[in-house]
Amino acid sequence: MSAEQVAVYMTTLGQQARKASRVIARAPTAVKNAALLATAEAIEAATEQLVAANQLDLQAGRDNGLDDAMLDRLALTPARLAAMVEGLRQVASLDDPVGALRDMKFLPSGIQVGKMRVPLGVIGIIYESRPNVTVEAASLCLKSGNACILRGGSESIHSNRAIAECLRQGLAAAGLPNDVVQVVETTDRAAVGALITMPDYVDVIVPRGGKGLIERISREARVPVIKHLDGICHVYVDDRADFDKAEAIVINAKTHRYGVCNAMETLLVNEAIAGPFLQRVAPLYAAKGVELRGCPATCALLPDAVAATEEDWSTEYLAPILSIRVVADMDAAIEHINTYSSQHTDAMVSEDYTRARRFIAEVDSSSVMINASTRFADGFEYGLGAEIGISTDKIHARGPVGLEGLTSEKYVVFGDGHIRQ
Repeated sequence: MSAEQVAVYMTTLGQQARKASRVIARAPTAVKNAALLATAEAIEAATEQLVAANQLDLQAGRDNGLDDAMLDRLALTPARLAAMVEGLRQVASLDDPVGALRDMKFLPSGIQVGKMRVPLGVIGIIYESRPNVTVEAASLCLKSGNACILRGGSESIHSNRAIAECLRQGLAAAGLPNDVVQVVETTDRAAVGALITMPDYVDVIVPRGGKGLIERISREARVPVIKHLDGICHVYVDDRADFDKAEAIVINAKTHRYGVCNAMETLLVNEAIAGPFLQRVAPLYAAKGVELRGCPATCALLPDAVAATEEDWSTEYLAPILSIRVVADMDAAIEHINTYSSQHTDAMVSEDYTRARRFIAEVDSSSVMINASTRFADGFEYGLGAEIGISTDKIHARGPVGLEGLTSEKYVVFGDGHIRQ
């Protein structure tokens, strides 16, 4: 497509999405659930076609030199297809936030005022690699009463087209318009630029991918963006920590999965217990092949550690690398976190309730944890059923964004012929 053709194509998608958003916004919960369940059945019935389409993407990826990690994210295995189906059914089982009323109260004038939860409208979602995001994003947008425009990576175009057909079947079975969920068919990068600059048709953009993608979207978008850039997550082990709990948490937070945004990247340890604790966990990290980069005090305790640089404290490794700093006390830990954290997820291990309350109050992150692994910072683990992404912004949604995060509130007023005096 030429640039002009892409612009026309994306405008058409936007117009169709805006029209469809008015239909899905008023759709009853039962109808939305029917669409989700019908989509699940369509995916189960189309397993062979989905695998075949995915093989085209995988082969193209190999031909284009994609690394093993990228190919793994791209693959639609039987287990991942089953998880997609289960995810749709779980979202269908969740409470519908749309239309919920709260804080209804009578005022001296006699009117009754409250708030009602409503959809955002049209959500544009831009993501890379993983075709299962197509289903996750569509299901959450649909259940929350939003239309969506999905732009996956060019490397997964065949998979996304095949999944889009299943979504169309699900919408049709429930009597909803196809345009409630639209998958961008072109791989032209200009489509992204158009999608993020259509405020007349798109209400919110959600980017899911690498830092480069999210930085570009944040810089160029003309509509609000729900996003996080980095996952520089910390765990602080207090001198009043239970060593068994602390060991389990810091090993899990770092090694459960490396390439995820809620993995711990920096370990902070109180100087009063640094020697015995670091000497206890260092062999466990070594056994898992984790490179340790430490402050001078850490290196003095752990001869195999590499000296950390200033850059290490603000680096999201997404790899088996961990930076470690010995700190004087909790105040120093909080100061380090609020200086270097990306405000994603930060945790403290301590048996001191008073200190834990202070840590929660003073650490300025979207998720703050006590005696738990940072790996729990996830929509499913938070009981949201699923998530569209994680936000480190402070306006609208913050932390894992589920159904409620894809809605807003408006004031509603009930009267009985009341007029203002």
